[in-house]
Amino acid sequence: MHSPSSAHLLRQFIAAPPRCSRARTFSSRPWSSLVASASSRTLPAANHARAVRPRLDRRTFVSTSNLRAALAQKPKATRAELVSYPSPSSVRAEEEDDEDEPEIDYVPPEEAVLVLTDRAAEQLRSIAQREQNPDSALRVSVESGGCHGYQYKMLLAKRREPDDYHFAHPRIRPANVYVDAVSMTLLKGSTIDFATELIGSSFRVQDNPQAKDSGCGCGVSWELKA
Repeated sequence: MHSPSSAHLLRQFIAAPPRCSRARTFSSRPWSSLVASASSRTLPAANHARAVRPRLDRRTFVSTSNLRAALAQKPKATRAELVSYPSPSSVRAEEEDDEDEPEIDYVPPEEAVLVLTDRAAEQLRSIAQREQNPDSALRVSVESGGCHGYQYKMLLAKRREPDDYHFAHPRIRPANVYVDAVSMTLLKGSTIDFATELIGSSFRVQDNPQAKDSGCGCGVSWELKA
């Protein structure tokens, strides 16, 4: 039996029909045109809506009025310097002179603390300059009375008394506050502020550690902690 020659096998391969009827065609168009044609095809409704939906940038707005209100509620405050204070002997002498006054609990200088806001100090400096008296000060005292048992009393003083604690703002000068020895026991740790409102402007005592709750709505009368 003779083996087929190579020429005979070549003729059979050329004459045989193609085994795969599905022919693959490759486009000779450039890649950019193919991408453009693919993007122009119709997308499903959901995908199409997602594709054409404009992007909305979220912006955050800050209200300057709210910021100012927050700063007004908590003004900048500084612990006042204790310039001078009464001696225990002067306090005892004051008790002997006025027998009707209750016994005074002497507050040592390390416990005599008073906080002064910048706007209160600015007001005190303005008053001292207007009076042309660097010793003028705000005298803060506590008296019995009011709807809650105690009430604050504030006056402008021209000079310091022997039983006064003398406080001053560390940076804004002159800005002086005088507190007598009796009131110091009930005022230590308090904040002195100056507020401007529609009904008027005034000095006030805030954040008194000796006061119960927030006191009366008038800001003057308060109740002592038990």
